[in-house]
Amino acid sequence: MKAKLLLILFLLSFQIHSQELLPFVENYSKSDYNGDNQIWSVAQGNDKAMYFANNYYFLRYDGVKWEKYSLPNKTIIRSVMVDSDRIYTGSYKEFGYWTRKNGKMVYTSISDKTNVFDDSDNEEIWKIFKFGDKIYFQSFNNLFIYNGTSIKKLKFDFLVSYCFPIDNELLVASVSDGIYKMKNGRFEKIENWSVLENNVIHAIEKFKNKTYFFTQKNGVYVEEKGKLSAWNSSLNSILKESNINVAKFIKNNKLIIGTANKGVFIFDLNTNSFKNINRDNVLMNNSILSIGQDKENDLWLGLDNGIAHVEVNSPISIFYDNSGVLGSVYSVANTSKGYLMASNHGIFKYEGKEFSLISGTQGQAWNISKINNKYLIGHNDGTFLYDNGVVSKLNTINGGWNIAKSTVDNSYLQASYSGIVIYNDPNNLTRNINVTGIIKPIKFVAQNRKNEIWAADSNRGLYRILYNDLYQTTTVKNVTQQSKISNDFGVKLFEFRNEILFLINKTWYTYNSISNQLEKNALFNSNFKEVSNIVSIDENHFLILEGGLLYTIYAKGNEFIRKVIQQKYYRGKIINDNLKIFKNENNYLLNLDDGFISLQLDYKQESKTNISIEAFANNKLIDENSKIPYNSELRVHVLSGVFGAARPTLFYTINSGKELISIDNGLIVLNNMNSGTNELRILGHDGLKYNELSTFQFIIAKPWYFSFWMILLYFVAIGTVLYLYYKWNKIRYIQKLKLRDEELKHQKEILEIELKAENDLITQEYEKHILELELQSKSSEVAGKSLSIAKQSEMIESIQGILDSNVDLNKLKSEIKKVIKINAVNKHEWETFESNLNLIHNDFIKDLSKKYPALTAKDIKLCIYLKMNLSSKEIAPMINISYRGVELHRYRLRKKLSLNQDESLSKFLLSI
Repeated sequence: MKAKLLLILFLLSFQIHSQELLPFVENYSKSDYNGDNQIWSVAQGNDKAMYFANNYYFLRYDGVKWEKYSLPNKTIIRSVMVDSDRIYTGSYKEFGYWTRKNGKMVYTSISDKTNVFDDSDNEEIWKIFKFGDKIYFQSFNNLFIYNGTSIKKLKFDFLVSYCFPIDNELLVASVSDGIYKMKNGRFEKIENWSVLENNVIHAIEKFKNKTYFFTQKNGVYVEEKGKLSAWNSSLNSILKESNINVAKFIKNNKLIIGTANKGVFIFDLNTNSFKNINRDNVLMNNSILSIGQDKENDLWLGLDNGIAHVEVNSPISIFYDNSGVLGSVYSVANTSKGYLMASNHGIFKYEGKEFSLISGTQGQAWNISKINNKYLIGHNDGTFLYDNGVVSKLNTINGGWNIAKSTVDNSYLQASYSGIVIYNDPNNLTRNINVTGIIKPIKFVAQNRKNEIWAADSNRGLYRILYNDLYQTTTVKNVTQQSKISNDFGVKLFEFRNEILFLINKTWYTYNSISNQLEKNALFNSNFKEVSNIVSIDENHFLILEGGLLYTIYAKGNEFIRKVIQQKYYRGKIINDNLKIFKNENNYLLNLDDGFISLQLDYKQESKTNISIEAFANNKLIDENSKIPYNSELRVHVLSGVFGAARPTLFYTINSGKELISIDNGLIVLNNMNSGTNELRILGHDGLKYNELSTFQFIIAKPWYFSFWMILLYFVAIGTVLYLYYKWNKIRYIQKLKLRDEELKHQKEILEIELKAENDLITQEYEKHILELELQSKSSEVAGKSLSIAKQSEMIESIQGILDSNVDLNKLKSEIKKVIKINAVNKHEWETFESNLNLIHNDFIKDLSKKYPALTAKDIKLCIYLKMNLSSKEIAPMINISYRGVELHRYRLRKKLSLNQDESLSKFLLSI
């Protein structure tokens, strides 16, 4: 089992032994510049843009945008050289120069329409250089010299690799015959350099009175004082196996050698040490075809597949781990022999260019703190101690997130999964004391007063812990709850000048011991408003994470001088809430999720940043105060000409807006702008304040629907509508007049009809009145006759009574009765009377029968007599009953009509 573990550890060490602290590298693939594979040549123009010969394409990169061009004859471009504002390129039987006009590169051919190339030539221009005041275009067989107006052609008598201007001489490296120099238009062989014969020489460089010859397969030779010998360096043997393609001396006594199969070597002549950047660590491939240098003295490597920008002179170096073996680094510290790293895979050390996992430390490691040249390491499985290259387990305190030094004494406090541990004797770290009363995961801890500890929970809450001299806890208070701060997630502690500040939900607090409440800190809240994380470096330096950007801060009195760390070094690599920084002499080590970076703090006042602005609307360059179409996209390129660590972090505002927006990679994209004049302000930060660097004004045209012609059209349309409305109203008015005339005519006709109807009605009323009069007359006649009959009946009844009382006169009785019988009403007359009576009172009879269907014909006849206001005595003979019979009949009728005793029967019948 042990053998298997040792084998695994050996393999891990073997996989990552080549990792080291390297310059930062930016890789650009074909998908970035949208071109071909090989980059044959690279140069920086006086406009500070980088230019590349990329097979069939000529590339330009200004730090914001990649541009791609082709030659008119679509041939392969092999070489690039810059002179003044011209970018010279060489191709197959073609050479010329490019200039920039209106935001585009324009090509001018020099060789076209000349006879410099014979029909039988199969020439490609592999190199362009300036020697004296002339431009030289070199193929493998010819040299074309251009003086600005004419071309002179020199043919080599031998096959060459490349030409090299060295001091005042032009050296020509042949493929097999050694080195020649050009003199008076002729080529003379240098005889005492015969050792270089049969070598393909890819570079010749002069450095400190020594001339270096870089052969393709036999390493490097050095000439000094006329003596030529192999380069005395351990790197030389490696180069012989690497196939040198290109080499160049740069600033700070560094030599850059690009190879065909082992990437690039950076050799430091001051220390005789080297670093190898290749595919195993950061490059996209190992074949280096060309080397260029920018004005920051950083490198641009043309690869067999892609481009690499290597910041060899940057104050920032990076420890990469592309293998994934290291994992995410949560803490890093330097040792006398190298580096010590705590990661989620365990504890790793890097010593003597060897990188390995320390046995027995697998698992999550959180923090490394240096105490008296010893390293205390918080780990999931306990606390480890690293001393003189040996790691031992100090105790079983799990999850030591952070360690803070007390400002009261020499003790150290450790925040762990289960609370707080105090190491009160730095010389004997085996002694420790657990703080009782708070057994919960604590992320941060601090102390600036005796017998008082501040602790931040790993999730939420800030605690003030008081204890006595025997380390017995007396009080534990949740201060955020006590101060009624509801959002107390992720509290962070920061010690500044013997004062502890608390960062809670992006707001800074200090503790008022009198009111026992947290109070907002005015100084920090005014200077650091959007801080999401903060890490102390030393008494006057700290690191903040604000708006996604890292700043190093130098506290000078009550002023804070800040310096931004470019986002490209850590974009997407910061471990949230686990940002740690370790001071290493003049360098500072910052952990990342795939390694760490080493940076230097320099707060010198930076010189004013010179920037230029190029704005494009619809892919066309526009000048300031130009008018662009409404609702079109405006792409603003903010160009500083700086690609490396000195590249400024810039911000912009629109139309005096207060919000400062970070410019990402120099590109500003503006959409949906309001019409009218707009002003774009570019600002930089000098450490203390934001300064305006440049402005750019542009005009957004009005929408098409507010253009002059559209407004004119609107007026025409409105005028037409008003005219049509007028015409329509006129027509309507005429129609109304006609309609009114017709209406008057119609009303007249109606009036005539109404008058006629009214006359007819009057006539009918008159006739009705006549009829009513006739009816009344007949009614009176009937009543008269009725009354006459009644009187007659009454008379007859009286006579008959008299006769009945005279018993002696029998015969007289008989005669009188006969007369009475003769004078009695006959049946026909009575029927006529009743018929007339019913005709007159027909409506009354109908209404009465409808309301009281139980009434008999005799009842109705009685009702008619009563309605005629006849008395019972008058009614009795008419219905041939006695007076008593009429009264009885009236009584029964009242019951059928449901009348009360007080109601008059005659009045009731008159109301129907």
